[in-house]
Amino acid sequence: MAADLLIGIDLGAGALKTSVIRIDGTLAGEASAPIATSAPYPGWSEQDPHDWWRAVCETVPRALAAAGARPQDVLGISFSAGAHTQVLEDADGAVIRPAILWNDQRSGPETADLRRQWDARILEIGANRANPTWTLPQMLWLRRHEPQAFARVRRLYVAKDWLRSRLTGTWETDTIDAVGTLMADASTGGWSPELCAMIGWPLETLPPIVAPKTVVGTVTAEAARQTGLAEGTPVVCGTSDTAAETYGAGMTGEGLGVVKLATAATVSVLSRHPRPDFTVINYPHIMPDHWYVIAATNSCASAHKWLRDTFFKRGGEDGGEVFREMDRLAAAVRPGAEGLFFHPYLNGERSPHWDPLLRADFVGIGFNHGPGHFVRALYEGIAYSLKDCLVALRAKGLDFSTARLTGGGAKSALWRQIVADVLDVKVELPAVAEASFGAALLAGVGVGAYRDEADAARRVAIVSTATPDPERAALYARGHGLYCEIQAALAPINHRIHAFVQDERALAAAHREQVTHG
Repeated sequence: MAADLLIGIDLGAGALKTSVIRIDGTLAGEASAPIATSAPYPGWSEQDPHDWWRAVCETVPRALAAAGARPQDVLGISFSAGAHTQVLEDADGAVIRPAILWNDQRSGPETADLRRQWDARILEIGANRANPTWTLPQMLWLRRHEPQAFARVRRLYVAKDWLRSRLTGTWETDTIDAVGTLMADASTGGWSPELCAMIGWPLETLPPIVAPKTVVGTVTAEAARQTGLAEGTPVVCGTSDTAAETYGAGMTGEGLGVVKLATAATVSVLSRHPRPDFTVINYPHIMPDHWYVIAATNSCASAHKWLRDTFFKRGGEDGGEVFREMDRLAAAVRPGAEGLFFHPYLNGERSPHWDPLLRADFVGIGFNHGPGHFVRALYEGIAYSLKDCLVALRAKGLDFSTARLTGGGAKSALWRQIVADVLDVKVELPAVAEASFGAALLAGVGVGAYRDEADAARRVAIVSTATPDPERAALYARGHGLYCEIQAALAPINHRIHAFVQDERALAAAHREQVTHG
């Protein structure tokens, strides 16, 4: 076999996937491994970076075997992972603490303080508003609550960069993930002394910044031994998962949007420049001289999995088959779920509310509702939340008539149709709707397998299309109005519930203290 394969490795919130593709854009082989998330306290979300590396060492040989490929057949490798998630190392190169994930909500008070003091200035420099998703408030939390860990930091890695450094021994990040820390100047592409000074963060702990397609090193002998890759294989920097997904879905020009149904759900659209605003997220794109603007909902496939594991999965049942049965049950239910509504705020919410205290709900339950209604209401509720995101983008003058779907939720034909009907746009499904595919294409750009970024993206194939039904679209337009009214009515109650839970925890802690000390 000629050396004509590319590898993309994507670290998701629940699993790491390695994809091997051919230069023509077809998938040759893939493998995935689960990643455990720890929530030691409510609102926390952490992972052990060493689990990520274990998953790389496990999935790379399996993906190569699935492709029937030899390590020397690989032209290049690249990575993607969730933005904002950081790995902190000390002077000896040891990981200081578990990585705080993008969906962690602990830094709500730090976010409030940053907004109170520098809200407009942070937006002006970083093109984004501070919220608990971003590295900046997370590291302010670290300084306040774990000062010893803060003092030990000598290197900050964004998640995919730490993984890549295990292959190459080098330390750098790309322009997109740098902006994703909210510690960089979006206009210059370099680190911002002013933003870092707001939290007392030392600039020398931040890595050099390069373009996502830059070859930053090669696979070392030790990494080759652990992964089964060939020593000397070129490694390309890579980028954030959403950038890789939108690129891998073929978003290379205006008028095409990308909807991601993954752990979180996002709506992305391409722009010639950032649209700094308190309601949307701005990143540079893989396509030169372009940005992509995002609105996002925190819980999507994670909510789907929660529903499965909490109410549907029993004993040792196969999780995939349970998902398929849930899909069949939902398909038998009429659009609108007979008045059952779901808000997917299982871990607070981002666009357009930016409120970590919002809580999920099922509203309108009656004796007529069975299991399928709850699944359909979940599909529709997440689609309504995506409609909220699209409304926020349209308010900035950004729109699209066709959306490419990515993420695990895109496998459901029913969910794809619901998204088409609720958003009232045509929905297309790429042959490979994964961030690891976009990362593999990026590896090809970096090693010269393609002329440029646009040439690589032409390999994206569309395998399915869903068009909106006018009657269902009209019904869902009314449903979205009700969805918004319910959200507005419950938001203040959600805040009071949060206060109630905090009081309950304080009482429980006091009781434990009393029992312990008699």
